[in-house]
Amino acid sequence: MLSDVISSPGPDASPALIPLHAASSERDRQWWRSSVIYQVYPRSFRDLSGDGIGDLPGITAEMASLAELDIDALWLSPFFKSPQNDAGYDVADYCSVDPLFGTLDDFDALVTEASGHGIRIIVDLVPNHCSNEHALFQAALAAPENSPERDMFIFRDGAGENGDAPPNNWQSHFGGSAWTRTNNTDGTPGQWYLHLFDSTQPDFNWDNPAVRAEFERVLRFWLDRGVGGFRVDVAHALIKKSGLPDWGGRADGCSSDGFPGHEAPMFGQPEVHDIFRSWRKLLEEYDGERVLCAEATIDPLDRLSDWVRPDEMHQTFNFAYLNHDWHAGAVRHVVGSSLEAFDKVGAPTTWVLSNHDVVRHATRFGIEGHQERPGDGLGPEDPQPNYELGLSRARAATLLMLALPGGVYLYQGEELGLPDHTTMPHDYRQDPSYHRTGGARLGRDGCRVPLPWHASTDSFGFSSTGSAWLPQPADWASLARDVQREDPASTLNLYRSALAVRREYALGAGSLAWWPDVDGESVVAFLNGNVLVVLNMGNHPVDLPAGELLVASEAGVAPGGILAPNHAVWLRLS
Repeated sequence: MLSDVISSPGPDASPALIPLHAASSERDRQWWRSSVIYQVYPRSFRDLSGDGIGDLPGITAEMASLAELDIDALWLSPFFKSPQNDAGYDVADYCSVDPLFGTLDDFDALVTEASGHGIRIIVDLVPNHCSNEHALFQAALAAPENSPERDMFIFRDGAGENGDAPPNNWQSHFGGSAWTRTNNTDGTPGQWYLHLFDSTQPDFNWDNPAVRAEFERVLRFWLDRGVGGFRVDVAHALIKKSGLPDWGGRADGCSSDGFPGHEAPMFGQPEVHDIFRSWRKLLEEYDGERVLCAEATIDPLDRLSDWVRPDEMHQTFNFAYLNHDWHAGAVRHVVGSSLEAFDKVGAPTTWVLSNHDVVRHATRFGIEGHQERPGDGLGPEDPQPNYELGLSRARAATLLMLALPGGVYLYQGEELGLPDHTTMPHDYRQDPSYHRTGGARLGRDGCRVPLPWHASTDSFGFSSTGSAWLPQPADWASLARDVQREDPASTLNLYRSALAVRREYALGAGSLAWWPDVDGESVVAFLNGNVLVVLNMGNHPVDLPAGELLVASEAGVAPGGILAPNHAVWLRLS
């Protein structure tokens, strides 16, 4: 029994611990190694202009609310000038603010306000592709074949007798071919250009030194304005394999269906590491420990850790953890293998449960049985998740995550227990993946719905006029921040309490040792310093030992009592 092992931590019990990860030394306690970084999706955070789309002044206005969570940094999803075909990930000008979100002065005011609360700003850089409205791509379209302008992107002649077929079989992540054909200035069919995402998002040619120089200019522009670093979008895709060969697996490079994603010619090419080494050197010219975090869909973990070697990225997202099943064995495996892989290169592991591209974990953990579209949102025609179950599991999973050593990423609204909008009428959907696939994929709109701030106002206080770019579920009034702030048992106050204890006990810089003799199929239990963390993922209660209760995912848990299924607890052991 768990309590038998833990309640007598004397000389006979200590050797039974299974140590996995040592605490960081004082020398290695840079802020980013144990950071809590909160993702803001600007268009859905807070709207002060009244147009129904969130803006930078809205973020600035709520900085005190964010500071209540005791976070280290804000990661802002793209706010650059953009036609918004992919919610800002189609950038038309990397050194300006889209008028939807405000001005550069608004950005500077946000940085200043955040700094006053001890919060850094992380900018979402999108280097793999830009908008087809970017001046560089417009110049490429107007230029002849084999010109320097065209060499900024990936243009190729088509296959077949008349060049009518795409140059290879690669597919867009948003559906359909990853190639679009251009027209020459005289109206005749021209070359094709590569876009791993939407046709309005042409990929840059990172083999061209001019592209590298352009992005170094962009990095310096934002670093000079005081940003704390960059989250690098699709960092694994910048370099494509020479010759752009056909791919025998899924042509979009995904590693599902048994295909070896690590062999995909559009992802994870060795030459990409030289780019990030040069960026690391550039950031080190600035004071204040500016950081790089890779969004790199790379497996296995031993290969992903190459991205955070000492002269490359500071952090990379741990998608293996994000995608774990509700099963104790799966959690123990991914935690153990992550710490082992990242410890080998002296880097921190990051942990994340939700973001703007996946189903929120309060919904994901409430889905029982097979999901037809596990990477996509749910619609009104789908079986609906069990929200009470999902929220209970989400709170427990969050408590486990916040006790792990390393960095943590939080997605706006998860601290309110927000689910996806799973009954959103299809007429409102804006994700390009929905439209490019004719509705076969529902897309990510369900996790991007504007936040509820005040229960009794239109759009729940999101907008000064009551407008919202996506509809909010009617029952979100009970999840509004003003309601939850006053409820001691709310998800918001659970996050606030857990984050405060995480800071007090330095859990992000701590150690991890597994407790033995537990049901590995049902229970995850580990010690971080003198804090015991227990998550019950099984179907039966678990006995708890004596100790000081620090945080529990649900009320009514007591040391020496029992822990119900789908609950988690932190206990301080003497």
